[in-house]
Amino acid sequence: MIGMQEADTAARYRRFAEVEVRPYSPSYENLCLGVAGDATLLARLAELPPPKRQPNLLLAAVRYLFGPVGSYPAFRDFVLSRWSAVATTILARRTQTNEPGRCAALLPALAALPQPLALIEVGASAGLCLYPDRYAYHYTLGDLEHRVGTSPVLLRCAADGPVPLPSAAPEIAWRAGLDLNPLDVRDDEDVRWLESLIWPEQSERFDVQRRAVRLARADPPRIVRGDLLRDLPALAAEAPDGATLVVFHTAVLGYVDAAGRAAFTDTMRSLDATWISNEMPGLVPGTDVDTGAAARIVLARDQRPLALAGAHGQSLTWLP
Repeated sequence: MIGMQEADTAARYRRFAEVEVRPYSPSYENLCLGVAGDATLLARLAELPPPKRQPNLLLAAVRYLFGPVGSYPAFRDFVLSRWSAVATTILARRTQTNEPGRCAALLPALAALPQPLALIEVGASAGLCLYPDRYAYHYTLGDLEHRVGTSPVLLRCAADGPVPLPSAAPEIAWRAGLDLNPLDVRDDEDVRWLESLIWPEQSERFDVQRRAVRLARADPPRIVRGDLLRDLPALAAEAPDGATLVVFHTAVLGYVDAAGRAAFTDTMRSLDATWISNEMPGLVPGTDVDTGAAARIVLARDQRPLALAGAHGQSLTWLP
């Protein structure tokens, strides 16, 4: 018999396996289904605070500690025999996936705004999504191939619907990030943690991130340590005049409770800024859109849904 906490965690791992990673990572699907049915491991996870029981955090911690992810028995033995180190890593780290590919989903929304832009990313991690102007893009839309820009970092995206594909990347006059625990692109351990968060089979994501890190190390982003409720207004006040202030975030609000999301919505409405969100349906008011069975997120401008995006920017379906 397992308790309510363990049952909730099991359901979380099962959903992660069946909805989020099934199309992309067979190894993670197998591991998460294994955890979902393992009373001993579920009991260990129950020792952690609820936010620290998430699948991506456990999987990344094992990878960060050079543990095995190819088979469930080996993974299980590693977690149980090295539980102290695994738990310490989980408690010290956060799920801070910093996927540059998400810029491919953001680009049409950013390029449509009056230029130049002043960008603030909330939950910026290492700031790799603060460089949409320095990446190149390759969109496929049916038989059409559309390229934007030239860069050693090429982002590929399968598009669908009436996507307003831009002819050029946006002009960025100023950029800054905000994060409770900023990561530093110049710190090898922080970069290794970012790589540990990438699912094992996704070699293109590894390549893109490594190229983006090299690009960012040449001109590291400014990321302020702070809270999205308390510290955003002060950072927004630093944005230069003459630029369209854009506050954006992607896959961040799932880690904020309902009261925090409501307060953040109030904060955003009080700012003289365009709000670009890229989150799971319903986390931003007005974005409770049916995404079907796939794990897709809703790209919205000022709470108005624009498109459905792949979790890592790999696809973009523009809404009519």
